Amino acid sequence: VQLQASGGGLVQPGGSPTLSCRTSGFTLDHYTTGWFRQVPGKEREGVSCINRDDGQTFYGNSVKGRFRISKDNRKNMVYLQMNNLKPEDTAVYYCATDALIWGSRCLQMSAGYDYWGQGTLVTVSS
Repeated sequence: VQLQASGGGLVQPGGSPTLSCRTSGFTLDHYTTGWFRQVPGKEREGVSCINRDDGQTFYGNSVKGRFRISKDNRKNMVYLQMNNLKPEDTAVYYCATDALIWGSRCLQMSAGYDYWGQGTLVTVSS
């Protein structure tokens, strides 16, 4: 199982980049996949996740209404569309996947994810 996140970089406040997570080695539809972010010195935060099988999505309160998670099972890709970025969105963003996690726990149980990508840095600054 491998995941590779990309799409980070320097973004102006209000920008709308999309992060991508390329996956391989497993059937994406049967795994719950999430996006998490972390700032040095702070705990990892659940940003968004999409459930295996039914595709139900969940969002952290700080990004609800601004970010959108989606996936393309045929392309083995998971995306995080980020809109109206704020300086406080600056962080390293990671994608992670797991076969057993399901439901709204997919945001809280970051420690339960078995597989992680390497992270991509998003810096929101003018």
